[in-house]
Amino acid sequence: MIAHDRAKWHDAGKPDREFAVTPDSAPPFTDIDPPVAAALAAGRPVVALESTIITHGMPYPANAEMAAEVEAIIRAEGAVPATIAVVDGRLKIGLSDAGREALAKVQGAMKLSRADIAFAVTEGRTGGTTVAATMIAAALAGIKVFATGGIGGVHKGAETSFDISADLDELARTPVIVVSAGAKAILDIEKTLEVLETRGVPVVAYGSDVMPAFWSRTSPYPAPLRLDQPERIAALFQTRAALGLGGGMLVANPVPEADEIPPARMAGYIDAAQAAAVKAGVSGKKVTPFLLATILELTAGESLKTNIALVKNNARLAARIATHLT
Repeated sequence: MIAHDRAKWHDAGKPDREFAVTPDSAPPFTDIDPPVAAALAAGRPVVALESTIITHGMPYPANAEMAAEVEAIIRAEGAVPATIAVVDGRLKIGLSDAGREALAKVQGAMKLSRADIAFAVTEGRTGGTTVAATMIAAALAGIKVFATGGIGGVHKGAETSFDISADLDELARTPVIVVSAGAKAILDIEKTLEVLETRGVPVVAYGSDVMPAFWSRTSPYPAPLRLDQPERIAALFQTRAALGLGGGMLVANPVPEADEIPPARMAGYIDAAQAAAVKAGVSGKKVTPFLLATILELTAGESLKTNIALVKNNARLAARIATHLT
């Protein structure tokens, strides 16, 4: 029924807000938080937020405080935040303050991507959504802008491990703007850019001619595209839709200068963390959490402060892009 209604509205040439999902028409297993539903119905800007940064990014209460601050930034920019997660088998599009606080306290939450989000729903589990899973949920609800820290990508040594994040394929198939600080610097940024180019994903650096490297403002790699205003990013997304080009866009937003860790110093921490992961035999989904935890220890907490700063910076830009889309 939902797909039929969407096709009908599309054929009639109506704007997207005319067929935004509401609580009454939401897909099965999905709960849309009332403020998010009201904003979608009224055509007001909404910004999706992932939840693995809450469930896996840092301990309580720092995770709850960070999540509340990020949502507040989005509201201050005139948009509505929609933190996405699976809670007891329900796909949540937006969390209340109490729901967000409860999620921050959960122990043993799953880390959900495209491959296992339906499993969590079927089995009544609770989990934080990665970039890929958050994009899927955002698209289901008609949300077109999503703010995160950094995307997953091609891991170093992927030529033998085949460790490539599902985030890249999701960017190629799901029509959502993802605002990040680039790919996580623990990854092979050059190969990640190659895969995105092959998949036809526009990669736009915001106000920069080079790609940022998550904790650092610069990397050795030129940005495929550059735009300097949020309204131009929104216009590019709309032009792609008008041309019938599917998939999403990646916006790479450098961390504020005052909060960055210089690239040369960061490279030493990353090399040490990679060596520790190899020695410990860490693989699969455990690699990224292990590397981030090791880097946190090596930097005496500095990497976490930078991570929080860049997430807030991305949320601010995402809200401004969403405002121009509406």
